[in-house]
Amino acid sequence: MRNFELPGRSVVYASEGMAATSHPLATGIAIDILKAGGNAMDAAIAACAAQGVVEPQSTGIGGDCFCLYAPKGRSDVVGFNGSGKAPSGATPTYYQAQGIDVIERPSPHSVVVPGAVDAWCRLQADYGSLPLSDVLAPAVNLARNGYPLAPRVAREIRVQQAFLAHDPAITDLFVPNGELPTPGQMLYQRQLADTLEQIGKEGRDAFYSGANAESMVSHLRGLGGLHTLEDFASVSGDYVTPITTRYRGHTVYECPPNGQGVIGLLLLNIMQGAPHHDDPLSLARIHYEIEACRLAYRVRTQFIADPAFADVPVETILTTAFADKLRAQIDPQRATVASYDVTLPRHNDTVCLSVVDKDRNVCSFINTLFWSFGSGILDPGTGVVFTNRAEGFSLDPASPNCIAPGKRPLHTIIPGMVTTDDRVTLSFGVMGGEYQAMGHMQFLTRFYDYGFDLQEAQDAPRFMVNPFTHEVELESVLYDRYAEDLRAMGHTVVPADNPIGGSQAVAIDYDRNSLSGGSDPRKDGCAFGY
Repeated sequence: MRNFELPGRSVVYASEGMAATSHPLATGIAIDILKAGGNAMDAAIAACAAQGVVEPQSTGIGGDCFCLYAPKGRSDVVGFNGSGKAPSGATPTYYQAQGIDVIERPSPHSVVVPGAVDAWCRLQADYGSLPLSDVLAPAVNLARNGYPLAPRVAREIRVQQAFLAHDPAITDLFVPNGELPTPGQMLYQRQLADTLEQIGKEGRDAFYSGANAESMVSHLRGLGGLHTLEDFASVSGDYVTPITTRYRGHTVYECPPNGQGVIGLLLLNIMQGAPHHDDPLSLARIHYEIEACRLAYRVRTQFIADPAFADVPVETILTTAFADKLRAQIDPQRATVASYDVTLPRHNDTVCLSVVDKDRNVCSFINTLFWSFGSGILDPGTGVVFTNRAEGFSLDPASPNCIAPGKRPLHTIIPGMVTTDDRVTLSFGVMGGEYQAMGHMQFLTRFYDYGFDLQEAQDAPRFMVNPFTHEVELESVLYDRYAEDLRAMGHTVVPADNPIGGSQAVAIDYDRNSLSGGSDPRKDGCAFGY
């Protein structure tokens, strides 16, 4: 139990339904949907659509989506991959001929064809219980009639102001009259409201064909993009079989590649055989997790890609023998130094959310634009802000992530779920791009190994090995405490530029018929139930 004399949050308890998101308005909408007779899928999509309005730097219909869904809380968990694909004209030879040797963020070449809307429509039709128009109505209302700006969102607009200046349309929308908005100020996205309303009435075709698709394709091509109407019309996500590992008597579920969920499972396998450390925030434990992270992300760099285009040895990566081999390379006293080339994307922004309803349907949902405000490109005709997820591609033909027509890039976003005795007992997600696989391990080990409650496991200070520079990034409390000790062990240590990631979680106690929820304090959101 937490110390009530210190600042912090309590775990939220309820019995009928629970939602945890990174924005309070979105959490409220999820609960409203549940109370109106919707199920966990309806509530998750409604909340996510609202976040695309009120948390526009993190997510939106111009991005991508992954989902894990457990009907009635059963262990036959359904996975869905709604990540976008490269345009049909995107080949290494094209970029070479144009003198382009890297895909840059504020470029139309960083925009994959968005997969989120297709995912929402497919999932809602197959597992939702309300009309899509009802599910999207709260987001339409917020976009059309306005919403007060939350503090973390205001901070992100300030941080990204210089970047957003390259696109007058997005600047006019989020920096109205050239003045940075402040918390509580009302913002409006009326063009986006019209687009969302059309999707609610007409389904996916309102986005991927017709006037809206023509507007988006025309805008991207006008900037030099390769996108075509055929690319948009052919978007189709995939139902996938989740991958799993056992940890402390529980089964942990992740979506398979092209996402990095397999690396989260690999980290759990490594840590399952780690020596016991009395304190998860001790110097010895932090060093050990840093080294495990360094090894696991080396595997990510070498192997994780779109399995339709590359051989991804998931089964081998998840064997006990492979984890044992990596763990044996960890020196408990000294840091290792990686010297491989990295051609993957860096940092990010994303939303994850978890919802459980009265029938114990469980949804772990994650949706992203990748970087804060994605590519920073907004189509004025639709109000859509586009992802920059194509930065996940390499232009090196030897890379497993080399760009190709219709290929999905390596994806950082990964929903998570846990079953115990064949029933879902935990739905969770961690935001933070590269950090997400590491974040899954840190959250679950603090929860299962150290007895932290859902909120404490998310509150605890974080650290991460930057897979590009190999620097160890520490949140401030850990930097102040351990920076010099870690340097003495051979680590290159820097303070984290921003709070590391974010997270949401809902747990189910079947014996007591209760739900518990927690929400990361690094974001504006909250958990709430009824």
